Amino acid sequence: MNVLDLARSQFAVTGSLHFLFVVLTLGLAPLVAIMQTRYVLTGKPVFERMTRFWGQIYVINYAVGVFTGLVMEFQFGLTWSGLSHYAGDVFGAPLAIETLVAFFLESTFLGLWIFGWNRLPKKLHLACIWLVTLTAYASAFWIMVANSFLQNPAGTVLKDGRLALTDFGALLSNPSLVAAFPHVIGAGLVTGSLVIIGASAYHLFRRTTEQEFFRRSLRTGVVWANIGIVIAVGAGYAQFGAIGDLQPGKFNGTAPGVALGFMIGFANILHLIVFLVLLPLLIRDVLARSRWIHPILMIMTPLPFLIAISGWLAREIGRQPWLVYGRLRVQDAMSPGLTTGMVTLSFAAFAGVLGMLAIVDYLLIARAVRRGPGQVALGAAEEGAPSPAPALAL
Repeated sequence: MNVLDLARSQFAVTGSLHFLFVVLTLGLAPLVAIMQTRYVLTGKPVFERMTRFWGQIYVINYAVGVFTGLVMEFQFGLTWSGLSHYAGDVFGAPLAIETLVAFFLESTFLGLWIFGWNRLPKKLHLACIWLVTLTAYASAFWIMVANSFLQNPAGTVLKDGRLALTDFGALLSNPSLVAAFPHVIGAGLVTGSLVIIGASAYHLFRRTTEQEFFRRSLRTGVVWANIGIVIAVGAGYAQFGAIGDLQPGKFNGTAPGVALGFMIGFANILHLIVFLVLLPLLIRDVLARSRWIHPILMIMTPLPFLIAISGWLAREIGRQPWLVYGRLRVQDAMSPGLTTGMVTLSFAAFAGVLGMLAIVDYLLIARAVRRGPGQVALGAAEEGAPSPAPALAL
């Protein structure tokens, strides 16, 4: 492989690994917020336990995934400085907003939510997790604004050999963004829901003592998986019109065609399974009592991750050989002076770090799932300590 192929492969591998964390975070955040809302509205302890248990899974994935985002930032600076020189004034703006506004706010509200258990009033604590969700979606929105600019550099003109932004509104109403963002949100909901379904099936199959807890979790997962699939599939098909106008022939190549076919085929199969099989079996808790189907549900857990990665690959490979479509070729966006040895070394380092983080993430999540809701640290009162009074009162 030459230096260009290595650089492209490096970005594909690291971007895919980073997206595994993102798509699960986007899926679990609103589901945890919904569980806590049900607890605040009904006062039922089972919803509080569900919030703490699935919230701990969310926190594990978020905490480990933060480092993968940093690796991606390093990669842009080391390997793709040509992009920064040519389009940094435009491409860097949404990334800066994402970092300074969305990411820091998300981290702040998440910290308040983690350490606010038993200290903040219930409604204020509930507001924290909803703000975490909204800022997580805002973060995803600005990332998609930046990516959509690469797909279609709307609202820009060429000045002195560099792209300059002339219409911020055009950047936000980019046809490449309008349907792609809800498509990502739908994919996230499906991923988070399938993780909940798979983990619940594990406990139901093993007949652990938390049957009621995981029956409710299974029901929540199936309902929101169906909603997420409808959003993802609908928004996915809605993109084809804009793609045909902006990037004709995008999926003609073998690689994007295979990735797109995998995504569409398995997404439709998953939709049929959830809508025609799993949803009807929720009646009278037949799904929770049908032990034979639980191993199948566990095996299905990685499927939305694979579908999401396939969709991302189809979107990115179909843009080749352009980095900024129609304006800047990939080979011209690379940092000058890079050698095969340098890119190979950074490829191994980045892929190694991200791969290790992914393994650690899933091992921690698997351990938390196996332990069950009886050993959740998030929000647990200190042993032997009196029940703490809220630090604030409304």
